Amino acid sequence: MAKVLDGSVLPGRRDDGVKGDSVVEDGDADAVGATIKPRSLVFDLFGDYLRYRGGEVRLRHLSTLLGFFDIPESTVRVVVGRLRRDGWLVSRREGRETVYALTDAAWRLLDEGRDRIFRRADEAWSGEWQMIIYSVPETERAVRDQLRKRLAWWGFGSLSPSVWISPHDRAAAISEAFPGDGPVRLDVFRSRSDNGTSDAELVGRAWDLDELGRDYRAWLQRWEPVVRRCRREPPQGAEALVLRMRLVRDYRGFPFRDPDLPAELVPDDWPGRRAFELFIDAHDLLKASAEAVLGAVLAD
Repeated sequence: MAKVLDGSVLPGRRDDGVKGDSVVEDGDADAVGATIKPRSLVFDLFGDYLRYRGGEVRLRHLSTLLGFFDIPESTVRVVVGRLRRDGWLVSRREGRETVYALTDAAWRLLDEGRDRIFRRADEAWSGEWQMIIYSVPETERAVRDQLRKRLAWWGFGSLSPSVWISPHDRAAAISEAFPGDGPVRLDVFRSRSDNGTSDAELVGRAWDLDELGRDYRAWLQRWEPVVRRCRREPPQGAEALVLRMRLVRDYRGFPFRDPDLPAELVPDDWPGRRAFELFIDAHDLLKASAEAVLGAVLAD
């Protein structure tokens, strides 16, 4: 859900409006130094903050908030203009000011993404797989690609190009997204393998847990020292807002790749759960300070 330009607040730079030393040290550059695209920031501000403050924002306030990421006002105007033309934002005039809000379609996209990012399945696994077999006409390749992306987003893994499995029941989401009146034909089954070894083999065929596990461990290596320092010296002001939004940006790619498998189907030392718990803890830790600076901006 993100595209376009960006600036960044790097360790050692103090031109972001934050006074004092950063809790981020030079060795943590990868955790917070990567750029975030302005389009992503707009969605993240609405999804994590503005939804709880009326669901809309004045252009000058949005410019101030994105300014904490070194994004100039001229770029902000270009980005919101494109988002409006693309159907993600609506605007209204209030006196001499322009006020922006998300469209219903944008809110639906954010809500679905938020659910995948901030929640993990914790119920016991029944041992059953949900299997989907799909058929899409060869002339509808774009539809087929979109279907595959949606299946991956819902946590399905591919056993073969047209056969996908998940240990979770996603029937309601599937039916809503593909009601059966288009070119996509879906057959949905519930099934069991013969034994536990077969389940492990299915996981190995459908997902690359080795690569995902390496990426989780790298994420933990980046963020664990940052979170430890935040606990000792909680960041304040704009630094807290910037760090919290970078935390979300650096983590949110995992739900696109992680099928959220039950404990029975992942290695004993699986780092995904630890990464999720650290992400939630850090997100909560930075909440009060981040919301305080945002509230101050909106009250101006």
